[in-house]
Amino acid sequence: MTILVTGATGTVGKHVTEQLVRRGASVRALTRNPGRARTILPEGAEIVAGDLMRPESLREAVKGVEAMFLIVSSDEPQADLNTDPRVVAMAAGAGVKRVVVLVGFEEGPVEEAVRGSGMEWTLVKPVEFMANVLADWGPSIRGEGVVRELNGEARSARVHEGDIAAVAVEALLGDGHHGKSYVLTGPEVLTRREAVRAVAAGIGKDIRFIELTEEEARQRWREQGYDEESIDFFVQMAFQTPEAGRTVLPTVEQVLGRPARTLAEWAAEHKHLLA
Repeated sequence: MTILVTGATGTVGKHVTEQLVRRGASVRALTRNPGRARTILPEGAEIVAGDLMRPESLREAVKGVEAMFLIVSSDEPQADLNTDPRVVAMAAGAGVKRVVVLVGFEEGPVEEAVRGSGMEWTLVKPVEFMANVLADWGPSIRGEGVVRELNGEARSARVHEGDIAAVAVEALLGDGHHGKSYVLTGPEVLTRREAVRAVAAGIGKDIRFIELTEEEARQRWREQGYDEESIDFFVQMAFQTPEAGRTVLPTVEQVLGRPARTLAEWAAEHKHLLA
């Protein structure tokens, strides 16, 4: 079976690629930056160029493919990528039989196209990624041993990006996942203060939590280049976290036959990037 992995250099896509290669699958890794892909993807993955916003660029990539891991938008910070729904019809027309889609909680035209495509489909819907710790807190943890955040009591059931990928891989390679919409969480709900303590335990380093006022947080996000609409959303998430994002579900364990990994375990795995 040849499997096309889109977003292959992304937070989840690179794990999907690595796990598929380890399991002996024939992997075609789609990326907009083949040069970068060659530095981070495992040997054994065929790297091809393509852009999900330009369906015509995928004509060669989908030939001979039986299954596809499809992203709807980039899972990397501030990346410009929104998949054109016509990619779905192109894949189905090329003979792709199975598609696993990484989506957010709000479904859109890509998901609608997948449901009506005639392909076997599975939707994978993770809550907040543990990997966000690297982008959001990594620099201040490394430089100062500090995390500065708005509302230390905001709660999240963060999920390990490797666990997200593992569920996607099971759906790509195994049977019984057609028509399923898998909401994925980690095994615990932690406040931001508790999450900082978990990261500190995982890397063996004291980390101080400093709570920002709303205006301090807004100004920091402005300095980071975010627009006001995005900043309003960040504030809303800090004080009105959706119930789905702070509720532990057993989905990862049900699909994989093992518990989801904790934030402390994730931090220990990434100690070299945080300590």
